[in-house]
Amino acid sequence: MSHRLTSAAPHLRRLVELLAAGAPAEELGAVAAEARRAGVDARDLAEVEGATEAALRVRNTLRQHRRRETELTALFDTAGDLAALRDLDAVLRSIVRRARMLLGTDTAYLTLADEEAGDTYMRVTDGSVSELFQNLRLQLGEGLGGLVAQTARPYASPDYRTDGRFLHTGSIDAGVLDEGLVAILGVPLLLGSGSGGQVIGALFAADRTPRTFAPEEVALLCSLADHAAIAIDTARTMADARLALAELAEANAVIREHSAAMQRAAESHDRLTDLVLRGGDVSDVAAAVAGLLKGEVAVHDGAGWPLTSTGEHGGGGTDGREHPAGAEETTAVEGAARVEKAAGAEETAGAEKAAGVETAGAEEAAALVAAAESSRATAHAVFRDGRWVCAVLAGQELLGCLVLYGRPELDDPDRRLFERSSVVTSLLLLLRRSVAETENRVRGDLITDLLTAPDRDPAGLVARGRRLGIDLDRPHFLLVARAGDAARERLADAAVQYLFGCGGVSAVHEGAAVLLLPCDGTGPGTAARAAAGQLGRLAGVPVTVAGAGPAAGPRAIADAHAEGVRCLRAMHVLGRDGGGACATELGFMGVLLGDDHDVDGFVAATLGPLLEYDAQRGTQLVRTLRAYFGCGGSLTRAKEELHVHVNTVVQRLDRIHALLGPGWNTPEQTLELQLALRLHLLSGG
Repeated sequence: MSHRLTSAAPHLRRLVELLAAGAPAEELGAVAAEARRAGVDARDLAEVEGATEAALRVRNTLRQHRRRETELTALFDTAGDLAALRDLDAVLRSIVRRARMLLGTDTAYLTLADEEAGDTYMRVTDGSVSELFQNLRLQLGEGLGGLVAQTARPYASPDYRTDGRFLHTGSIDAGVLDEGLVAILGVPLLLGSGSGGQVIGALFAADRTPRTFAPEEVALLCSLADHAAIAIDTARTMADARLALAELAEANAVIREHSAAMQRAAESHDRLTDLVLRGGDVSDVAAAVAGLLKGEVAVHDGAGWPLTSTGEHGGGGTDGREHPAGAEETTAVEGAARVEKAAGAEETAGAEKAAGVETAGAEEAAALVAAAESSRATAHAVFRDGRWVCAVLAGQELLGCLVLYGRPELDDPDRRLFERSSVVTSLLLLLRRSVAETENRVRGDLITDLLTAPDRDPAGLVARGRRLGIDLDRPHFLLVARAGDAARERLADAAVQYLFGCGGVSAVHEGAAVLLLPCDGTGPGTAARAAAGQLGRLAGVPVTVAGAGPAAGPRAIADAHAEGVRCLRAMHVLGRDGGGACATELGFMGVLLGDDHDVDGFVAATLGPLLEYDAQRGTQLVRTLRAYFGCGGSLTRAKEELHVHVNTVVQRLDRIHALLGPGWNTPEQTLELQLALRLHLLSGG
């Protein structure tokens, strides 16, 4: 007995060592063969063989335990991924990769249902090399995957290409063939349990060689599929929660915004109401609205010209006469050019500049009127050319418009505030127009008495003027304006609007509008041109304006009116209707019509460039021009009278042409030049 046990012991110990080392089954089976070759007797050999079989069973059990441990570890890792779910795609890729690793397959992939398209599509693949396969879409019931999705049960095929249990289609078979797959195992991704479970996709493991999948492999893939379904459902729930939170936050923001808008609207209403009650003007409203809306605000009249502005836009003047931006510069340039006729090139450049500024202002005004009409039609503010425009209405009458700059985006609360501001503006414009009309009627009576009987009671007229806020002892310009008979009333209203805020007064006298306004440092011609342009726009018809003055005192003002009437008549005869001028700007006609008969001024304005040139260079241009006219324009006779060569006469005439301008020898200019030459000669020149 002792000998037999001793003989079997080395082989039994060898089995235990191999089993502990995890040796393959072949090495365990070789122990019995070694005992047989060693001559172990039959009883010992049978014991060794029995021990070998037991060792193989233990090895298989240990192998299954290790495999199960690996699977459980993978499932625990997947559960950890789910618990820390941050990126759904990353979790799904991890599940697919673990399925491929645990089952030892060539590929693994996951498909999801597309509820809108009614089919399934590839969401994640691992180990795939075919682009055609990666872009497959499967209808319910098509292929192994379609069958899994339709029945919500696992299916395994050892050889997909020859398996007839499911519907083969050309597109699916082409994708499977392009990937080279043979054995495929697919399990459903289920949400819920029992018959009410919803299939949202499928998880697959596939080999490129024939293979039979064991039940435990199917169970493992089902567990991974359950984790994938949980991950997808959790991600959807989190997305829904985030969406609900976002919607809730948006709703809260809307509520807060609405509440703030209501509070702001109430505060704005109180502020504007307080302005009106305290006697605020249009400029005060514009400043308040600009502060509330964080922009620049301008108020324009019904013709589109600015009344007031809070910034660089609008260009409203402080004199209240609604001149367009640049009008003061325009009239100054134009007046200077007419006074200094000798500078022909400068006169042309000045006129072009004036026309350009005037045209630009008119185009801007027309654009604002068009925008205001659009606002009136829609009953809301409109956005035009980078600014908001809201009509200011009195019933259906367009009093003007409110313009907001610097706010390309205007939300509904601010837009409603802007529109409400136009209502307050319309009330103030109506009030100021009513006050102006009342005051002007009272002042107009003074003007009528001043023009009809200036010598009856001069001191009384001056006292009446002071009570009405007009100091007749101060220098004033007197303008006489006339339009067609059909527009007489419109011209009277336009005169009231034009003079509002400047300390002037107007009245209708002998069919013409008479305007008396304080001197502003320019001249009567400049004032007449500015008034002609603006009155024409306000009345909607051409208006001709004659200017006179400065005049101080009742008698001087009455004389200035008489001169203005004569000048207006002369402008009509000369075809200068629709413009503005004073007597001194009408050439020799002004000398004849004016009260001061400024002969020296006329001579200087007409011959000034020649006189200055002769004085500086000792030339005889004035004498040459007098001889040329005296000889009836004959060069030969002129050179004999001057005792010079004919070329000298030609050169002097060229110099005269350069100094006086190309129109010096026109009939009208020739007449003025000859008259100026005679007056200059009479004065000792």
